[in-house]
Amino acid sequence: MCTNIIEIAPAEGMAKRGDSWFPLTQSVVAYDHARHAHLGDVITLDFCNPTMGPSARAGIELTLETAKELRAALDRAIAAADFEEAEVRGKTTKPRLVHAA
Repeated sequence: MCTNIIEIAPAEGMAKRGDSWFPLTQSVVAYDHARHAHLGDVITLDFCNPTMGPSARAGIELTLETAKELRAALDRAIAAADFEEAEVRGKTTKPRLVHAA
């Protein structure tokens, strides 16, 4: 049964598919049946640029536990980067809500 759990957010960066890099415009996070991994339901991360067609996509399928570990690692890296920008480089950033793992 499909879960219909999906979140879409704008993205700015680059992704690599094969030997080519392409600019990102969108990120998609979903929880549904694995399409490629030999797992049950998975968190799917898609980084894409829909204006460039279906080949401009980098996709990842992760177990829910792995996705939670990745989220925690991202939270730690973002907190350290915010500190670096504010305390070391003197840049200020807008405060934002950070969800704990």
